Amino acid sequence: MCGIVGYVGPQEAGPILLQGLKRLEYRGYDSAGIALLNGGGIQVVKRSGKLSSLEQAVQEDSPSGTCGIAHTRWATHGAPNQPNAHPHTSSQGDIALVHNGIIENANDIRTQLSAIGYVFTSETDTEAVVHLIDRLWVEGEPLEDVVAAALRRVEGAYGIAVVSSRDPGKIVIARNGSPLLIGVGKNGETLAGSDAAAVIALTRDVVYLDDGDYAVLDMDGYRIKNIHGAQVSRTTHEVTWDLEAIEKGGYEHFMLKEIFEQPSSLRDVMRGRLIEEDGDSRLGGIAHHQPDLSRVRRVVITACGTSWHAALLGEYMIEELARIPVEVEYASEFRYRNPVLEDGTLVLAISQSGETADTLAALREAKHRGISTMGVVNVVGSTIARETDYGIYLHAGPEIGVASTKAFTSQLVALALVTLNIGRRRHLSVVQGGGIVRALKELPDQVEKVLELDSQIRSLAEAYADARNFLYLGRGLQFPVALEGALKLKEVSYIHAEGYPAAEMKHGPIALIDEDMPVVVLAPRDAVYQKVVSSIEEVKARHGRIIAVVTDEASELDGKVDHIIRVPQTIALLQPVLTTVPLQLLAYHMAMIRGADVDQPRNLAKSVTVEELTFESCPPAGVGGTGHGRRAICR
Repeated sequence: MCGIVGYVGPQEAGPILLQGLKRLEYRGYDSAGIALLNGGGIQVVKRSGKLSSLEQAVQEDSPSGTCGIAHTRWATHGAPNQPNAHPHTSSQGDIALVHNGIIENANDIRTQLSAIGYVFTSETDTEAVVHLIDRLWVEGEPLEDVVAAALRRVEGAYGIAVVSSRDPGKIVIARNGSPLLIGVGKNGETLAGSDAAAVIALTRDVVYLDDGDYAVLDMDGYRIKNIHGAQVSRTTHEVTWDLEAIEKGGYEHFMLKEIFEQPSSLRDVMRGRLIEEDGDSRLGGIAHHQPDLSRVRRVVITACGTSWHAALLGEYMIEELARIPVEVEYASEFRYRNPVLEDGTLVLAISQSGETADTLAALREAKHRGISTMGVVNVVGSTIARETDYGIYLHAGPEIGVASTKAFTSQLVALALVTLNIGRRRHLSVVQGGGIVRALKELPDQVEKVLELDSQIRSLAEAYADARNFLYLGRGLQFPVALEGALKLKEVSYIHAEGYPAAEMKHGPIALIDEDMPVVVLAPRDAVYQKVVSSIEEVKARHGRIIAVVTDEASELDGKVDHIIRVPQTIALLQPVLTTVPLQLLAYHMAMIRGADVDQPRNLAKSVTVEELTFESCPPAGVGGTGHGRRAICR
């Protein structure tokens, strides 16, 4: 969702804030803005559209100051226009605030403040908070105390940063349900950001806020309290990746760079974790929880988007190798249907960012019911990483492209490692485990071979760039790959696409197939290969144009398919990694040929850290009283 940056220190804040926004623009690019304390007040510059519009405006207006906040927006409340852009200011312009999240009782606050003369100039829920701060401020009170008082009257999810000329030289930040961290700089520099990418140019030391925390940042450092004013301490984490990891490195787009980083990212996932002689995996994040894992009788995997597709493949892996029944749940649906979570259930949450709101809410539902939880995340120190009982990191490095690529294949390998570890402590033999380890070790080199097909796949994209619809078919382990391939095409090229089990095609989608319908069929040489060949025959009989992804010569497909993409063969459980990569390349090149914005596809953001509003049991929050309890999600 939205990206927040803050800086206080001896340097001019404007260029630092703009650089931070550039590294957060994947979180939203509907509008952007900046607010600087300039010694006489607050100077605000904001524009609709992408960050380049703001950069031009800043050049023209030349705002100055060594303390400020900035924001890049993914719109939730109000159209993506300039009045709705952040920062939002108080009526006198002496308080400025930026926000990521959803304020659920914003309408109640607006109504009460409007009744006493406050004028609202935007459609956003955020503006209600800045006017509430203004209303509650008693002369002489420090900014942080007023912000805390206002937040005790707020219902919803937020990460906020506030500055004021009434109490200059400081930034107050707060978190509830939306990620926010402190960058611990040197020489009087302190920063804030929605994630580490915003601060990495100046510091590697970051402190993640927990829900209910607020902090004061100034040139003396930072102080963290909970919402009731008690001092709290949070751990400092070191960011292990370099600034170069969030640069394009000569590639035209982050998406393409991250596709080509997959051999390296897969090696990083496995580094130090494979024990070939034992046919096992060494996972420090779960090593001390083997007694807990030995008692698991059922696994529920919860995730969203691409991570949900990884979860489907995790289901196959765990059931096949560990012989534990698995259910896969959309996190957004999980907690709203009163799921059955009995003793012996493990809830496994998968999230690249570790901040996905729906996944985090599902995780908390499980914890509330006393269920053991595990996480598979990429971002060290993220909320899911901190709140699960145990888990593992991907170590895939930052993923900037909105359409996930390397994180997905890294998730598959991470799930294979977890499954191998559990399986070896159940019935999986050393010989069986050793075969999996050897296949894992070969996988990065095999991905490199797939990437050599880039020019071939670009030619395919040129041939099909005018298509309006695509159908992706797969069976068994390849069905989730079909879903992921269709999702990638939709995300970046805006072509309608469906992923479908190949055998189910005849129960509906076959009606759509004609000479204008490209059909991508995943047909590696596996246990269901002949069944997939039969599906190909059915498509061909309806004059569909077929692109087949295969693992050998597949001579029996001669004359039955229009195009063949050959990828290396590996064991069935890992084959999805190799069949996924050409589909990523196909989506990328289709988008490029069609002139789409690959890294910033319309209406999407990288990390969805807000949930839809629900009001069923949300009581109104009073403006002047003590307020109701703060809840990230109101049901």
